[in-house]
Amino acid sequence: MQHPQSQPIRTRAVLAGITALALSAALAACSSGSSKPAAAPKPGGNAAAVAPAAPASPGTPAAPSTTASSAPSADGKVVMPAGPAADLKKFRDTKAGPIMETTLAGKKSGVSGQVWVWLPPQYNDPKYAKFGFPVLTLYAGGQSNGYNTWAGTQLQIQEIDAQLAQQQQAHPFIMIMPVQNLTDVERKSLDCSDIPGQPKMGTWMSQDVPDFVRANFRTLKARDSWGLMGASSGADCSAKLAMQHPDLFKAAVAIDGDFKADSSLWKGHEAEQDANSPDKLISTSKADVKMLATVGGGGDASEISVVKKWVANAAAPTTVEYYEQPGGKHLTTDFGKMIPMTLEWLTKNLTGPESDS
Repeated sequence: MQHPQSQPIRTRAVLAGITALALSAALAACSSGSSKPAAAPKPGGNAAAVAPAAPASPGTPAAPSTTASSAPSADGKVVMPAGPAADLKKFRDTKAGPIMETTLAGKKSGVSGQVWVWLPPQYNDPKYAKFGFPVLTLYAGGQSNGYNTWAGTQLQIQEIDAQLAQQQQAHPFIMIMPVQNLTDVERKSLDCSDIPGQPKMGTWMSQDVPDFVRANFRTLKARDSWGLMGASSGADCSAKLAMQHPDLFKAAVAIDGDFKADSSLWKGHEAEQDANSPDKLISTSKADVKMLATVGGGGDASEISVVKKWVANAAAPTTVEYYEQPGGKHLTTDFGKMIPMTLEWLTKNLTGPESDS
């Protein structure tokens, strides 16, 4: 199910608009990374800030295999899928291969929700058969109940990643796109958290979803290959989960967030609310994670102020870079323009495909 909404403004506003437009200039002063993007079995090349050329046709890879296989040796980098195999069905085709969909019944949280998956073309290339791949989890704006806009046609992040990976400017990421809520009612948002008395969405996102990914796909053991990205309310999720789970995630991108856990469901649980609110966590975080916070420079001045203040409150070992998109507004079309730069930033801060040989 796609969720075609197109109204702007409001940091928790539902993502909307049309497909990603022209590529924006790369982020100035990005931090240097520990790995390089890959388009061949032995990754190489620099993640240069160059706009991709006209799309090459990467072809359509086979649907993801759900056949379980044995886990790796204890000292290996690669985690081979050991099952249980998920029931993945095609959601839609893209020029860079199919997006699959499944319902994940979380064993640790008790939450059942939809998850969409895209595998880069390299994943099914025989040359990469023994490679583990980096994982990027994407959070949508709005309620994200029954949809995730990163899986729909409004944002073409899969095609852009395939182009950039082919040009060795970005890693070929496994992309995981979960729902974030179980209702369309905004005041009953679960804030990507375990709100007392409510479904344990925080546990589902931080434990059940990564477990699902490892069970079904070739990944890498270290957190250095696991990243998060979200826009609007999804930005709050990516920032919060990165700070709360630095053992799982190394880097996160937050596009146009307001960094608040403000669901009405927190009433009577203010201490727990503060412990899950990114605007509080940023001042107390001891997480060794890298984050990029962006905001549209052509939007509401108050939104710019919120993001700048949030960035300023970060303290080592947590690091946050700031980027102000020239002329950008709180619109999906503008979020889309950020995709190339954010993928390049994530590539600089996460490891790419690796094998144990």
